[in-house]
Amino acid sequence: MKDQFKDIRAYRVGWILPFCDFLFAFPLLGIWVWRTTKGIRLDYLGDRKQIERDIKQGAFFMTNHRDIVLDSAWLSLLLRCRYFIRPFIGIGNNLFAYKWIEILVRFNRCFVVKRGAGAHAQLENAKQLSAYIRHLRERRKSIWLAQREGRAKDSNDLTQASVLHMLTLGEKDFFENVKTLNICPVSITYEYDPCDYLKAREMQLKRDNPKWRKRAKDDVESMVTGIRGKKGRVTYRLTPSINPEIDALLEAHPEYRDLPTHDQLQHVCDIIDRRIHLGYEIYERGTDFDAYIESRLALIDIPNKDEAFLRERLIEMYNNPVVNYKKAHEKSNFSGIV
Repeated sequence: MKDQFKDIRAYRVGWILPFCDFLFAFPLLGIWVWRTTKGIRLDYLGDRKQIERDIKQGAFFMTNHRDIVLDSAWLSLLLRCRYFIRPFIGIGNNLFAYKWIEILVRFNRCFVVKRGAGAHAQLENAKQLSAYIRHLRERRKSIWLAQREGRAKDSNDLTQASVLHMLTLGEKDFFENVKTLNICPVSITYEYDPCDYLKAREMQLKRDNPKWRKRAKDDVESMVTGIRGKKGRVTYRLTPSINPEIDALLEAHPEYRDLPTHDQLQHVCDIIDRRIHLGYEIYERGTDFDAYIESRLALIDIPNKDEAFLRERLIEMYNNPVVNYKKAHEKSNFSGIV
């Protein structure tokens, strides 16, 4: 591997990785499944055989983002057990509160997504990351990346155009470059989000002080809470590559090849969003859901606590996926998916 990737690439560990998987990672992840969920399920939206063919080509798994650690860790576990693949995982360096965290994750097939730099440095970082991802895809390696920088605090999962733009830097034909990634959107649904009250707290803090910023220990708290907290039922739903849908879009609208980049980006973001929204698992809320919301509200301890605002934010987190799911199904006309 070229030296240009030294500071971001996953560490090359050869036979050590599967050894660590079966001796440490898998047992730990299994314990978290047993202690914090009512079961975790890998499911499919569309033609399962086509999805499996896409995976054999090396898939770019782009997902919505609920939990800092477990979203990618559990998907990696499920794929390892069913297809014996382990995707490379993109992790923001803002989560490296301690050096040992970076060392640990890079030994576990994680590469670094650099954040928090000036405009010029951000561009150079994006070019480096884009080149590294292309390097992995040329070797037909599978990759996981969230659809946006950070988690959608309100669970309104929308792909960030800047993420997709970063992945396609330096290439002239935007749509063909996207197709080389072989993006296979994945929906992640937790029945209960253990970090819901932390997200609501953050939303009020930002509302009251627009300059408020999370500290490193806040991310650590979210990581620990996400791992240890109760999640109920958990579903990962794979979808096929978006490449046929891109081809169909361009066949119907060949003029899209000449659109400005931001418009092209939005068309692909819309495809990814629709797949993720179609793939949600909608869990029925019992009569005790109001009591659950009140119990989460009681965990929030901040100055000038606005209970009405916080309650509304908590309810919104659980309602937005349902709203997006219904909209996606009303608009969908692609028989290969639904």
